[in-house]
Amino acid sequence: MNELLLNNNIYNEKAAFAKAQAIRVSPQKLNLVAALIRNKKAADASVQLQFCKKKVANDVRNVLMSAVANAEHNFGLDIDNLYVSRVLVGKAFTMKRYSPRARGRAGKIKKMFSKLTIIVEERG
Repeated sequence: MNELLLNNNIYNEKAAFAKAQAIRVSPQKLNLVAALIRNKKAADASVQLQFCKKKVANDVRNVLMSAVANAEHNFGLDIDNLYVSRVLVGKAFTMKRYSPRARGRAGKIKKMFSKLTIIVEERG
């Protein structure tokens, strides 16, 4: 459904997007960082992510810079007028591991991965 939403948005308006498919963090933690940049100017969002203490902020910043570069190169949009219109966070896949526990038992360990899509549009 997200693909359909993205494609309709791109064809209707001048918008660019960038994706990251497998970020090694849970979607819940990624969404906390994504909430910092929703509906902000692209330059302000980049500065916000640059000084964020979360480890995943660097990955989010790379995807944002890729979306801005796509907007400039593919659509010829002005970088100064770009803003982050949508940030979509989703669950990618889960690696299942086991840890030895007492009495010969095993404890499950779930290593979550996330998807991230950032859509930037030109305002004005």
